[in-house]
Amino acid sequence: MDRKAFYKLTSGLYIIGTQAGEKRAGCVVNTVLQVTSTPAQLLVAINKENFTCGVVKEAGRFSATVLAQGIEPRIIGTFGFATSADTDKFSMVPTAVTAGGQPYPSVGGVAVFDCKVVNTVDVGTHLLFIGEVEDSAVLGAGEPLTYAYYHSVLKLKTPQKASSYNPDEE
Repeated sequence: MDRKAFYKLTSGLYIIGTQAGEKRAGCVVNTVLQVTSTPAQLLVAINKENFTCGVVKEAGRFSATVLAQGIEPRIIGTFGFATSADTDKFSMVPTAVTAGGQPYPSVGGVAVFDCKVVNTVDVGTHLLFIGEVEDSAVLGAGEPLTYAYYHSVLKLKTPQKASSYNPDEE
């Protein structure tokens, strides 16, 4: 199987932010999909071993920020290659909070969604959170960062806990 074929799937890159009590967590994901328009719902896949997954479960809420092609690679590095278990990633970048109280980076994105979890599906290594969109905003102009652009132009690696991680990439 040529695992690089998965890089050809059209998907973007997103930062998922969440907060439960004093715990703030965030991570980069490449699986966020609009699943319905009425009610407006998004689906996000997060690795069960990712600290952010546990905080989303506890909070029952998350933000999803659509990343821009022009995002600083250090922001991707912060959210994609460190753990929120011992690092407050949001203290390292300018941050805003959604109406529902969820943190998101206020730079490097083109849109943000504020979601309340309405369903969770276990798919083995990942949980699929289905969130009802309670608010959304356009953050700026620019093109969304696609997974293909991330690999072909930025030539960056995929974190091991990503749903599209390819061990042959090492």
